[in-house]
Amino acid sequence: MTAALSLHEATVRRGVVEVLKAASLTVQAGEVVGVVGPNGAGKTTLLRAALGLAGLAAGRAELGGRDVASLNEATRAALAGYLPQERRVGWNLPAWRIASLGAAGKPPVLAQAAALKALDRVGLSGLADRGVLDLSGGERARVLLARLLVTAAPLLVADEPAAGLDPDAQLLSLDLFREEAARGAAVVLTLHDLGLAARACDRLVVVGSGRIVADGAPGQALTP
Repeated sequence: MTAALSLHEATVRRGVVEVLKAASLTVQAGEVVGVVGPNGAGKTTLLRAALGLAGLAAGRAELGGRDVASLNEATRAALAGYLPQERRVGWNLPAWRIASLGAAGKPPVLAQAAALKALDRVGLSGLADRGVLDLSGGERARVLLARLLVTAAPLLVADEPAAGLDPDAQLLSLDLFREEAARGAAVVLTLHDLGLAARACDRLVVVGSGRIVADGAPGQALTP
């Protein structure tokens, strides 16, 4: 089976410093993989390298078995949806319009329908017409999660999707990612809360000082 995401000995440098060091990772359809580790360990760089957003000094990144470096933006977007850690939104558009941006290439009517469905899934159906800058920070984060769900991509990558959410919303977001995996998507998340990570993920990848130091079931990866 072709992996949704593959990294082969991927190295990323900033200046002369290697911030990701010969990292190898494979994620299959139907898996929820959590990436954990301390601040500055290289978690976000790992995600960005896999998606072709951080240039590789060495190694290779593949989406759906295709070299990321050879993909145009439209093809890459069709293969992977990405929710970055940055939650900034520049325009006070209605929540449904922001969510509908995940449906690039779809007719407007279908994009709106997908956005409204996703907003309902994240518990914001009553705020679909509210400007996103008029929402709370947690509500805005859920709008952006809805945008990710609207992509319906075979690979969903989210950097700290639980950040800024109250406990109920954190559990909801992780349950939604489990639902996406059940439909056949591959899911990769960075998480700081190890309890949430162990609860939600099939596998945990532990990153330290730019290296993958453990990769396995939560009970195997989370050792002293």
